[in-house]
Amino acid sequence: MEQNNDVVPAVAHSPFAQTYFHGTKATLKIGSLIVPGINSNYGQRNNAKYVYLTATIDAAIWGAELAQGDGKERIYLVEPTGELEDDPNVTDKKFPGNPTKSYRSKEPFRVVGEVTIWQRHPADKVAAMKEALARLKEQGIEAIED
Repeated sequence: MEQNNDVVPAVAHSPFAQTYFHGTKATLKIGSLIVPGINSNYGQRNNAKYVYLTATIDAAIWGAELAQGDGKERIYLVEPTGELEDDPNVTDKKFPGNPTKSYRSKEPFRVVGEVTIWQRHPADKVAAMKEALARLKEQGIEAIED
């Protein structure tokens, strides 16, 4: 019997899930949950009412670079366990829409992997961003709006 190589068997494939990233200086393990209620990496370091993630690696890199503390900058692959909403810290008030594809949730995110190779922003851009955040803080404007 001759085989027809032009026919591809139908296989039930599930669609790719959206990939989300979380930039931080915290050291986490696969399976760990990132939960609200922990001191924020930003602003006054208050207990965070939300946890944040992004669908862009660039925004996650900023998250890792701007996080307070001395830990290693890390970018984790995460999956939300509940509903997401647009992050108001980088959406309509500052940028129309949600160009950074940044979201927040009151439900935990599960760490499912880590991005171990990524390129930092140039040092002068990181310094400029930190200076801008420091100026906002002096004006009493918090970087994170809960």
